[in-house]
Amino acid sequence: MTTQLLEKLISIPSFSREEAAAADYLYSRLWGESLNPHRKGNNIWCECGSGSSTVLLNAHIDTVKPCGGWTLNPFEPVLEGDKLFGLGSNDDGGSLIALLEAFKALSQKQLPYRLVFSATAEEEVSGTGGLEQLFPEIGPIDYAIIGEPTGMQMGIAERGLMVLDCTAKGIGGHAAHPDCAVNAIYKALEDIEIIRSIKFDKVSPLLGPVGINVTQINAGSAHNVIPAECSFVVDVRSNGLYSNKELLEAISGAVSCEVKARSTRLESSNIAPEHPLVQKGKALGLETFGSATLSNCAICPFPAVKIGPGNTCRSHKADEYILLSEISAAIDIYIKLLTP
Repeated sequence: MTTQLLEKLISIPSFSREEAAAADYLYSRLWGESLNPHRKGNNIWCECGSGSSTVLLNAHIDTVKPCGGWTLNPFEPVLEGDKLFGLGSNDDGGSLIALLEAFKALSQKQLPYRLVFSATAEEEVSGTGGLEQLFPEIGPIDYAIIGEPTGMQMGIAERGLMVLDCTAKGIGGHAAHPDCAVNAIYKALEDIEIIRSIKFDKVSPLLGPVGINVTQINAGSAHNVIPAECSFVVDVRSNGLYSNKELLEAISGAVSCEVKARSTRLESSNIAPEHPLVQKGKALGLETFGSATLSNCAICPFPAVKIGPGNTCRSHKADEYILLSEISAAIDIYIKLLTP
């Protein structure tokens, strides 16, 4: 296995919605390897095999922006023994390389199904310009393997995501005359305490309870002005037992502030434990789990398993890295999962 492709991709900044340069390089590289790639926007895919069923392999080429604390250049790949450092190495470069290598190996076999490898954009922002763009191009898909750093264990359920923008309104005024005003911050705090205390009864065996957290708050223009408005953001993680719309209705009904959902499309996802892909993974000794983090599984209208090399705890952190041995092991597992 060569690390040259991953090292090159690390060196090309590919923040979400800014993936064009990385997509250009990958597209050219795949043509150079005679894989006959297709492209739509910053999304690339290749196909092999034939048959009435289609299996999708997917990893994403976008990254978050580097956080504080890096001791290395995030865009300069550094190989130290088995560790390859660089932004996007773990999330999601390791999965991309492993899935691509598995696809290349399987393309040399006589597959009784159609296999599609895809490298897509906008995953980190759950954008509509990513994997969803390819569904009409690829056609019906029976199931998918979504590459994400899971330690090569199988994520068979995944929490959904809904972000709420909340606005508490009061009456502005001079801080020296609080009796002539209504402080929007205090109204917001009342609603935040209500949200903090909300509990939903249904608990998923794999995903646990619904998660609700206030993550941002903003108000005020000056120290001597009582604010007329206070806004705050709520992160809601659904557990598959409530739809996002049900959660939105319940939260909105419990508070006095204005509540608006940015989107309700990112529902919790799952694949049946009895699915043949899951059963094959178990036969290989892979474990199953429910994932707290969102991936492209959320936008797949077909069964999908999240599985890939690396560790989710390394993602979005300073001095991110992937182990080359993790990638090599992942290639072998992917091939065994997909070999009839």
